Amino acid sequence: MDLANIIGKVEKYNTILSNTTSYREDWNSSLKMMIRTNLEKIIKETNLNAYVDYKDDIENLEVITLSLGTEVSGIAEKFPGNKTKRPFIKNNGALIFQQLFNGKVMVMIMYPYIEGYGQPKPPKNVEIIRPEELKEGYLIRYVEEFLQEVIEWEDFDDDVPEKMGMNPIGFGPKIITEDIQ
Repeated sequence: MDLANIIGKVEKYNTILSNTTSYREDWNSSLKMMIRTNLEKIIKETNLNAYVDYKDDIENLEVITLSLGTEVSGIAEKFPGNKTKRPFIKNNGALIFQQLFNGKVMVMIMYPYIEGYGQPKPPKNVEIIRPEELKEGYLIRYVEEFLQEVIEWEDFDDDVPEKMGMNPIGFGPKIITEDIQ
């Protein structure tokens, strides 16, 4: 019986399991603190109106978020017959570092959205990275990319309708399929 292929797969499987344990140890011993400390430093040194949130409700699936917070959007629903209004709340976006089941770290961008106004743009998966690869320079690059995405969302206009992945007022270019005579 030739088990060479199976033996190779078993070795690879065991290596991956060992890596998961190692990645989780890296997260707990230094990585989560490095991420939090550097994000807080970026906020402080740039005067960015943001905060760092940390969720550890589920062990080994922890989340660190650089959040731009929420606020009243300036848009409000008026109720007929009186002057009562219900404001729409705006989530300003977030940069998320999510510990995955295998110990790697997924970096995602949550776009701003206004509750009750259209559908939120799906999150952008920036990268899945091994803990030993995540260095300070990467954090700076992730924050730069996050801010660029938020700037583009905030500065949306009709010159580039594909920026948001939708046409917010429902009008798209008409495709002419018949011959013009």
